Amino acid sequence: MERLGISHVPYTLTWNQGAPYCICEDFVTKDTELVPAWRIIQTQKKVNSISVYQHFVNCCESLGEKNVVHFLDRMIVLDYIIANEDRHLNNFGLLRNAETLEWYGFAPIYDSGASLGYDKVAGQIRSERDIVCKPFKKHHVEQLKLVSDFNWIDFDSLADVDDLIKQTLSADGAKEYIDESRIQAIVETVNRRIQNLLQLSMIQTPVQTDSTEDDVDKDIAQDYSSKITR
Repeated sequence: MERLGISHVPYTLTWNQGAPYCICEDFVTKDTELVPAWRIIQTQKKVNSISVYQHFVNCCESLGEKNVVHFLDRMIVLDYIIANEDRHLNNFGLLRNAETLEWYGFAPIYDSGASLGYDKVAGQIRSERDIVCKPFKKHHVEQLKLVSDFNWIDFDSLADVDDLIKQTLSADGAKEYIDESRIQAIVETVNRRIQNLLQLSMIQTPVQTDSTEDDVDKDIAQDYSSKITR
């Protein structure tokens, strides 16, 4: 995310009694509050002919937020690259002053853990057949059609993504949780998606397509209770 200039919450990997944990600082202060996208879309009644994406944009703009498309372009592209499966409507939103209710803009990207084939074996990761997409479309390829501009992507900064992934996933203690075949599958699929984005960025005028087709029906958090961990 840092390579792409996307505002995000930094996470740190730590180990406790041989088990990995991910920690971060709270980005909400005593003076601010997070208003999830789920609450924002409740501020207006949705018309059936309007897509979930456009309804969210309309709701944000009615609240005075003008950088909606700018933010969503980056969130959608990021989630495509990492194959995020759980960007439900409580996993992003706006920040505001808790007392005056003044809007401060979008919260930094947070909680992207259900990504990179987190519950899949190497073959499933490579096939990309079973990847779930949220919050607007059921498939990442369809959600990418909502992006208005790809020119902001710095592909040079992603040139060493192979080494970055391998270094991160091969940390001390990680072998117990992820094997080499899964790491290689993640490297291959991330590179494939980056190349797909590069091709899209070469289109002089991106065609932003928005319709209710393939819209997410029920936007809820992923159930991790039965997911594999290795």
